[in-house]
Amino acid sequence: MKTLPNTLRLIARSICVLAILFVSLFATDAFNEGGSMGQMLLHFVLHLIPSFILCACLLLAWKNELWGGILLALIGAGFMPFIYYHNFQMNHNVLMSVGIVLCIPFPFFLAGILFIGSWYGRRNKV
Repeated sequence: MKTLPNTLRLIARSICVLAILFVSLFATDAFNEGGSMGQMLLHFVLHLIPSFILCACLLLAWKNELWGGILLALIGAGFMPFIYYHNFQMNHNVLMSVGIVLCIPFPFFLAGILFIGSWYGRRNKV
């Protein structure tokens, strides 16, 4: 029965794509900086570098669920304390900082865990 690993893989891919799109929205602030259109486009592309890196991680997970899942989980888990600390220093609100962590790095951690679970399910024919 391969429905559980297939479901986990589909959910992981969906979460990761939606999270990358969400992170990519932050690049639009490059158009509020002023300057020429060329400068704004350059800043927009520079702001999209994290999204490009996350897309590369998703492609790896698409091809190799174990290694891609490990990489996504490490990225998500690795950025959680930094994002929490940065936001707590700005707003001094624990709940708001936890909410931001749940919106930005946690989906990548969750997608990584789901990719690993899908790989494990295929390997053990769950």
